[in-house]
Amino acid sequence: MGPDGFPTVGIVGGGQLARMMVQAAIPLGIHVRVLAERPEDSAARVAPAVDLGAPDDPEALVAFAGRCDVVTLDHELVDLEALETIIAAGGVVRPGPSTLEFAKDKLHQRIRFAAAGLPVPEYEPVADASSIERFAARLGWPVVAKAQRGGYDGRGVWVLADAASAHGLVEACASRGVSLLVEEFVPIANELAVLVARRPGGERVTYPVVETVQRDGICHEVIAPAPLDEAVTEEARRIGERVAEVTEAVGVIATELFWTQDGRVLVNEVATRPHNSGHFSIDGAATSQFENHLRAVLDWPLGPTDLRAPAVVMANLLGADSESLAPRLAETLREEPRVHPYLYGKGVRPGRKVGHVNALGDDPHETRERAVRAAARLTGRLVPGGTQ
Repeated sequence: MGPDGFPTVGIVGGGQLARMMVQAAIPLGIHVRVLAERPEDSAARVAPAVDLGAPDDPEALVAFAGRCDVVTLDHELVDLEALETIIAAGGVVRPGPSTLEFAKDKLHQRIRFAAAGLPVPEYEPVADASSIERFAARLGWPVVAKAQRGGYDGRGVWVLADAASAHGLVEACASRGVSLLVEEFVPIANELAVLVARRPGGERVTYPVVETVQRDGICHEVIAPAPLDEAVTEEARRIGERVAEVTEAVGVIATELFWTQDGRVLVNEVATRPHNSGHFSIDGAATSQFENHLRAVLDWPLGPTDLRAPAVVMANLLGADSESLAPRLAETLREEPRVHPYLYGKGVRPGRKVGHVNALGDDPHETRERAVRAAARLTGRLVPGGTQ
């Protein structure tokens, strides 16, 4: 505890999620420490207390935890054995290692979810290229191969069209020590996400189901509420809440879902932390995902998740060139006064998430156009005439 009696939350990771947790902690009086790898990391630029160290360094993690009342994370790339050591010494880690394993190991996730009756694509672990061929002989080509551990934003995922591509991938992954699983190729109609904030005792709140607009495995936009039939969004909500129970999540857990062309709602991935699909909540919900994550890991009462407007849209800022965003910000604020930009303090490079904008409105189509236009203006993609 700090001298004022308020707790210290330690955040492992110095990315934009940690940065936004720092911002959410300020009005609540929560003290924050960040374990960052570099002083120029996004959160390290704004955090009041920063320790430098790697998330897979057990000594750094244990020393860091000794300065905090509770430890949470802004990513899953942490040493789980070190977290177990912290817990054995009386420290508090939320979410715990058993929850994080669902996000770190996709095969573990599929096995546990299937056993719990949650809908997942048909899958098998990959022993060799022949096992992919047998799987494809049963379900048909193409199939999807995934790295069991690691991978995000489309990395670690391969669509295999034939046996030759399967053999090439297995050989390449074997040389790098990467284990694979293979899944059915799902004909996707829409991609959805459900965010649940959950306390240690099981109390939870759920955010409105959102649609995520993906291109090349990267989320470009999030639309809240998802503009789909209520039966679909209710099924998605039910699945997201069940995932939170099965994983025994503490804090925010995000479940990414496929709504398929043949009418199924299937679990794609989970993230055991605040998530890109919940950034809309900073302006668009009564309580942001970052505030509710902090409340949950401290076992404080959770805040309401109602939308503040009929339509809320988040558009990611994906780097288009190496130029600074600063010269474009004033123009964007002048031309698009009804959006809320968030910059992460990260260097710009093509395709990198360097910020996002939120827009609220009454009309979903107009609100989405406004958010996308502002994002295009900020990243230099807007050409004369107001188009991308």
